[in-house]
Amino acid sequence: MLPFCQVGQTASPSPSPAAKKEKKEKSSPKPSPDKSASLLGPTNSQSNEPITTEIYADDAFFDSNKNVGIFSGHVKVADPRFTLQAEKLTVYITKGQNQGLEKAVAEGNVAVVRDRPDPNGGPPTRAVGLSDQATYIATTGDVELRGSPRVQEGVNTHIATSPDTVMVVNQKGQLTTHGPSRTEIRQEPKTDDQKGDQKDENKDEKKGGKKNETKPATSPKTSATP
Repeated sequence: MLPFCQVGQTASPSPSPAAKKEKKEKSSPKPSPDKSASLLGPTNSQSNEPITTEIYADDAFFDSNKNVGIFSGHVKVADPRFTLQAEKLTVYITKGQNQGLEKAVAEGNVAVVRDRPDPNGGPPTRAVGLSDQATYIATTGDVELRGSPRVQEGVNTHIATSPDTVMVVNQKGQLTTHGPSRTEIRQEPKTDDQKGDQKDENKDEKKGGKKNETKPATSPKTSATP
């Protein structure tokens, strides 16, 4: 089997029967999953569950000697953590017994999309990264966007004002920009219902202020006889 058939998969080697028996006899607490998120979605490096990444393309070329796979033509990547579209994708696989993804370089009208879940149970926040080139480093989880990059999360947009600007998103979702950029923070206008509610609140505050007003106390007049 070519190593590229396991692109994007992370799995531990199958334990021996003795190891399975020892595991049953002595149970250890399971490590809590890493809930940090990158542009490619939340990473879960401590999980033993395999993650399968599917790559669709019009053409594919594999070089087993160099451990490189090249996909071109309407490239689409479907992953539980993210989705990606590009014109070309080059995947580099680590050499050795435990092969895995080392680096992935997407080129040409790159679009990376992921949904970040809301911890309060609300709708997820969609983050979209657009650029001419995107490089994902598996060891660090960093994503480098080059070629007039822009990142939009929710209604806010961070845009490069120079084609040489580089944006780096780490696995915690933190964005660092090297070069000129512009940030757009969008605020939706208030609706008529919201304006009406605000007016009612202002009226109630005024009425309450009038009710609480008290006249200054006057001391009674006293007359004195010589």
